[in-house]
Amino acid sequence: MDRRRFLTLTTGTALALPLAARAAPLAYKPGLVTTHLDKGETVFLDFKASWCSTCAAQERVINALKSENPDYEAQITFIDVDWDEHGRSELARSLKIPRRSTLVVLKGQAELGRIVAQTSRASIKGLMDTALTAAMA
Repeated sequence: MDRRRFLTLTTGTALALPLAARAAPLAYKPGLVTTHLDKGETVFLDFKASWCSTCAAQERVINALKSENPDYEAQITFIDVDWDEHGRSELARSLKIPRRSTLVVLKGQAELGRIVAQTSRASIKGLMDTALTAAMA
């Protein structure tokens, strides 16, 4: 193998590794939140719909913050809750989720924070920092 081909292959592999290591949020199913909370984990719930532009804006900010600080993904359990499928579920009712584009942080039996329909980086970072602090406590 010549040097140019070797460098191209190794550079491409090195750049792809951080993307491969990135975990996708878990897809909600009944019982999933309780399972993770019972293990003592901090859970970040994202009530979203595929067609919701506010949800998409929140997701872009969340992904940017995760890429800047790997501790978010390492310490927090992220769960996406499909609004169209689970918007009227027991989970949504018990947490009094008013609409899609709602972000909630839970630990144990406590709700640590919530954002409804906000897309500002500062608001979302504040909620993620609250989750990270709780997760590392």
